[in-house]
Amino acid sequence: MTSSDRPHRTTKSPIRVGVIGIGKIARDQHLPAIAASPDFTLAAVASRHAGIDGVPSFASIDELLAHAPEVDAISICTPPDGRDAIAARAIAAGKHVMIEKPPGATVGEVEALVDQARAAGVAFHATWHSREAAAVATARDWLRARALRSVTIAWRENIRKWHPGQDWILAAGGFGVFDPGINALSIATAILPGHLAVRRARLMVPANRQSPIAADIAMTLAGNVPVNMALDFLQTEGETWEIIVDSDGGRLALTAGGGELAIDGTLVPLPDHAGEYPQLYATFATLIADQRIDADLTPLQLVADAFLLAERETVAAFDF
Repeated sequence: MTSSDRPHRTTKSPIRVGVIGIGKIARDQHLPAIAASPDFTLAAVASRHAGIDGVPSFASIDELLAHAPEVDAISICTPPDGRDAIAARAIAAGKHVMIEKPPGATVGEVEALVDQARAAGVAFHATWHSREAAAVATARDWLRARALRSVTIAWRENIRKWHPGQDWILAAGGFGVFDPGINALSIATAILPGHLAVRRARLMVPANRQSPIAADIAMTLAGNVPVNMALDFLQTEGETWEIIVDSDGGRLALTAGGGELAIDGTLVPLPDHAGEYPQLYATFATLIADQRIDADLTPLQLVADAFLLAERETVAAFDF
């Protein structure tokens, strides 16, 4: 079932959701998606530094759970380091949980959350929003019938534009340039037929930071197809979010972060699309209805593997 034909959950009353972390991604994507959803209503928020006018606002997940017990579900939009503690508290309180990508700082902590959610009988949604981009399903279907020869991934953007002043992203556990780069991996693992494996990596880490500001990763697909990925946080002119696949049936170019698709230079018409985050919340609603778990950790594992194998190069200090 593709994102465009997933059914919406229909109930007599909407699911009351609490949002944890009211930063840029919550304001830009989660709150508008909740406001437009037929399945959810925003019941409360928790953030150390912000609140929402007209919505019960708390300083922590513990305060929210204590004073807004009517909340049915929790959507977590905090930085990855520490998300597991927030999610664990929510699950222990019997709440359904949705987590912004990446789902945690390590693979192990997210696996523990999956086990906890399964034992508690609540829904758990480890989201990959880029998989819901308009052209991803069409690209996947086209590639299934082709023999692949090579894959090139380029994910370059301006950290000062997309993560202004967010020092956490370059701290230990912040993922650095892999925060956007994991979007590329989430798409690649959804559309490429076969197993991706990291073979080599090089991380460029600013002298005053702990996480990379650029990276080059060499992978193989199904054991022998070369897959090369270049990540950069210092591109100042526009964004490059593209996956190029050469095959026996031509060249596929998935661009605009998965929003546009061309075959041999000709744009492919795409079906109507509700948007990445509305699709995520529609999926979360169906998971809640069925009390199911959706947690593919493959993109996170590939990032972990890249860090394990990488050569580290110290580059110029970076300040916002």
